[in-house]
Amino acid sequence: MLRREAASCTACDLYKRATQTVFGEGSATARMVLVGEQPGHEEDLAGRPFVGPAGRLLDEALEQAGVERRSVYITNAVKHFKWKGEESGKRRIHDKPRQDEVEACRPWFDKELWVIKPEVLVCLGATAAGAVMGRGTTIKSARGRTLVSPSGIRTFVTVHPSAILRMPDRAVRQEEMRRFVGDLRRAAHALS
Repeated sequence: MLRREAASCTACDLYKRATQTVFGEGSATARMVLVGEQPGHEEDLAGRPFVGPAGRLLDEALEQAGVERRSVYITNAVKHFKWKGEESGKRRIHDKPRQDEVEACRPWFDKELWVIKPEVLVCLGATAAGAVMGRGTTIKSARGRTLVSPSGIRTFVTVHPSAILRMPDRAVRQEEMRRFVGDLRRAAHALS
């Protein structure tokens, strides 16, 4: 029902250019929720979170961390894809959402958490960290620490998988992937 309600959301202008609302998916009884920034090009077309290149990297990292994707709930702070420029038939380029756009989606995110009641949140990237923990939360200051969200949920902050994909140096990318898997593993161990 919540997903159907969100499908007609017009709380900000992002719905005008997005193909559809991309709501979270996964286990309704998940103990862990992963939060990204917003859907990307492929997610916008498919209507599902984390199905593009970043999603494939996330799947690989979850597997290495010993976490089954079907056991978690995956969502984004923003439910519509924001992209730059005009559509030219090619892949649309992501544009970072503004704070007011993140806030417009907050009621949907809050309702997802209310329904699922997770024990652990994992923020994938700075936008997700800011949406969960408040503005000013950075990956550098929060990564590797166990935080508590304003709603009382243990929270971990790590990089967004797309940041790993953008790293040009192979050795740096491999090291960052190792750290990313470690972050996911720490979050999973918090459930033990």
